[in-house]
Amino acid sequence: MNSSINQRPDPAGDGFDPGGLLLRLSERLIRQNKMVATAESCTGGGIAYAMTSLSGSSRWFERGFVTYSNRAKIEQLSVADEIITRFGAVSEEVAAAMSIGALNHSYADLSVSVTGIAGPGGGTTEKPTGTVCFGWSRRDGDTRTTRVLFQGNRQQVREQSILMAIQGLLDIVEAI
Repeated sequence: MNSSINQRPDPAGDGFDPGGLLLRLSERLIRQNKMVATAESCTGGGIAYAMTSLSGSSRWFERGFVTYSNRAKIEQLSVADEIITRFGAVSEEVAAAMSIGALNHSYADLSVSVTGIAGPGGGTTEKPTGTVCFGWSRRDGDTRTTRVLFQGNRQQVREQSILMAIQGLLDIVEAI
C-alpha cells in the first residue's frame, strides 16, 4: 500500500469522512489496475471531490462529469432525451444511461452515476425529496441500478449519496 494514500478526506470539515471506504476502494482499484469515472447530478461533483482528496488518486480516478441539467446529461453522457422524457431525470433508467455514458466518454473501467432530489424542494408524491438513483457500470457491459429514499437535509442527502456511490463501487471491485 502506498503510504501517501493514508490521508483521510473531510471535504467540508464537518465530520463527513468517506476516507475509510475510499482507502479500501483505492487499494483494490490499484491492485486490479482499474480506473473509475463518475457521472454526477445531485451530488454536484462531490463523489469526484472526495475521491481526488486522496493523494495518489490519479492512479485510479480517470475523470468526473457533473451533469446537473438534462441538457448536460444529453450532451456530455449521450443520455437519450427520450429516456429523460419517459422516466424523468431522477430514475434508474437515467442513472443507468449516465453510468454507461461515463464509460463511453472516458477510459475508465468502472463508473458510478447519481441523480436525485437533494431538496429541500423539488420533490413530488412519486419522487419525494431524498429520492436518489444510482448506476454502476463495468466496461464488460454489466450495469446495475438502485433507487433509495434518504432522510435529512440537502447536505445530508448529498453526503449519504456520496457514501452509497463509493460503497457500490467497493462492492463491485471486491466481487471481481
